Amino acid sequence: MIRYIHFADRLSAWFGKAFAWAIMIMALGVGYEVVVRRFLNAPTSWAFDVSYIMYGTLFMMGGAYTLSRDGHVRGDFIYRLLKPRTQAKLEFILYIFFFFPGVTALIVAGWKYAARSVGYGEVSVNSPADIPIFQFKMIIVAAGILLFIQGIAQMMRCVLCMRTGEWSRASDDIDETEDALIAPDIDSQLRHGSEAVDVVDPRDGSARP
Repeated sequence: MIRYIHFADRLSAWFGKAFAWAIMIMALGVGYEVVVRRFLNAPTSWAFDVSYIMYGTLFMMGGAYTLSRDGHVRGDFIYRLLKPRTQAKLEFILYIFFFFPGVTALIVAGWKYAARSVGYGEVSVNSPADIPIFQFKMIIVAAGILLFIQGIAQMMRCVLCMRTGEWSRASDDIDETEDALIAPDIDSQLRHGSEAVDVVDPRDGSARP
């Protein structure tokens, strides 16, 4: 079980980080469009397509990675007050009745949608450039499969938590800004520097002047 969880986490992380480069392609495309449109009066016919295709790809392929890091939005004003074992039981049920039916529908419907798009060689209707977009429709299926794989790992985490009373979290590979701010060296600079400020610990909300 632990081995599968680690496998799913690594797989989701690899795809999430690989497709994160889509943001660079989008930024370069939009930046080029701004320059040539503003200064050369020569707008492109493809920049809009690049922007929404890259953003959609990034959004879809980052879903499983975000799930593995427990980064999706959750209305947890009640959930966070529950004991870990109760949280795990609740999540386990929700995965069965909501997550997997939704993800399965995404894969099945996405496959039909992508197959139809590939069949007639779909191109973008948003510009005269006739940019082919059928290949990007397969992203829907790929994202669904990744979510399904990661969802199984999350259910295994629920089982482990129900047994041990503690959550098994994915290894941290990024640092939140708030965590960096409470690092000892930065914390000291903030409190004793020439422009000292009150530091609020996000873990308990206490202020430390």
